[in-house]
Amino acid sequence: MGAVRGPLDGIRVVELASIGPGPHAGMMLADLGAEVVRVQRPGDRAGIGPMRAQMRGRTFVAADFKDPAAVAEVLALIEKADVLIEGFRPGVAERLGLGPDEVLARNPRIVYGRMTGWGQRGPRSDRAGHDINYIGLTGALHGIGRKGERPVPPINLLGDYGGGSVFLVLGVLSALLERQRSGQGQVVDAAMVDGVLTLAHSIISLHQGGVWSDERGSNLLDTGMAWYDTYATADGRYMAVGAFEPQFYAELLRVLELDPESLPQQMDPAGQEVLRKVFTDKFATRTQDRWCELFDDVDACVTPVRSWSEAARDEHLRARGSMVDIDGIRQPAPAPRFSRTPAAVPEPAPAELTPITEIWK
Repeated sequence: MGAVRGPLDGIRVVELASIGPGPHAGMMLADLGAEVVRVQRPGDRAGIGPMRAQMRGRTFVAADFKDPAAVAEVLALIEKADVLIEGFRPGVAERLGLGPDEVLARNPRIVYGRMTGWGQRGPRSDRAGHDINYIGLTGALHGIGRKGERPVPPINLLGDYGGGSVFLVLGVLSALLERQRSGQGQVVDAAMVDGVLTLAHSIISLHQGGVWSDERGSNLLDTGMAWYDTYATADGRYMAVGAFEPQFYAELLRVLELDPESLPQQMDPAGQEVLRKVFTDKFATRTQDRWCELFDDVDACVTPVRSWSEAARDEHLRARGSMVDIDGIRQPAPAPRFSRTPAAVPEPAPAELTPITEIWK
C-alpha cells in the first residue's frame, strides 16, 4: 500500500468544469487527498492559463457535452465516483443529461454537489450574477467600507470562496459522512447567498440585538473604532491594529508612548476621531519595519499589512510552510493540517488530457 495522500485518500470526485468556486472546491478536495477528475470541454485552456495553479492535483479529461456518446462516457465515469460537483446555472446539467435524477439513478451512493450564487430555487435562481451581487443582496457588502463612503468589494473572497466553495466542500464532506450510515447519496445545494449569510451570523445577531448599526464604518469591527483600523507608516506602508481587549489596548498605548489619561476612553464613540488622529500621527513617525520591531513579542494585536509579494516572504508563513512552490508557481499549501493523514504536496496541473475511458479502469 502506498503512502496516504490525505484524509480523503480513496474518495473519487468528478468535477464538471466551471469557473470560480467550482474549480476552487475541486482543488480543495484534491488537496485533501481525493482523486479528482476534471471533465472539461474540448479546447478548455484552464490548465495552461493564469489560473493553472488552481487546477493542481487533478486528472483532466475532455468531453463534448453536446455529443450523446460523450455524455454516456461521462455517466459511465460517474458510476465509479463518490462525488460529483458542478457549477452551472440551475437546469443546465439537466439539459446536458447529467442532472441529479440521471446521475443518482446510475449511482445511488453519489454525493451530487451543486454550486451556484443564488441557489437552485428562488426568484433569482436563473439569473446571472457575480460575487459582488451575492454579497450585495445579503447585506454583507453594505457593511464593508468607511463611514460616509460607498461600499468596498472585498475582491471576490467573501462570496465566491468564503460563502461558495468552502460551503460546497462542507456540504460534500457532510453528505459523505451521512452516507456511511445510510448508504445513500444525495444532492447538496450550495448557494453563495446562503454561505455568506452564515459567515455573517454574528453581525446579523448583533444587528438584531440593536448593537450593530446599518451605518457602515460606525461599528466595532468596520473601522468605526480607531483601535481596529489600518495606519500608514513613514515609508508609505501600513500597520493593522486590532487592539480590541483592554489588555491589548493598554499595550498598544504603551508602545506608541501615549498616556491613556490624556486620551478619550477606548470604547467612547464620541472620542474615536480624536484617537484616530493621534494614532495616525504616531504611526506616521516610523517605518513599517521599525514598528514591527517595536511590536515584536508584544501582545497588542498589531501586525504589518503585507502585499501579496511580501506575504510569501513573511517569517511566520515561511516557518509554517504556508506557501509552496509547485512547478515554478508560488501558491498556498493545502489547508488545514492533519496529524495522522497529512496532505501531500499537490501535483501541478497536467500538461495533457487523459482519455476518459482510461480513468478508474
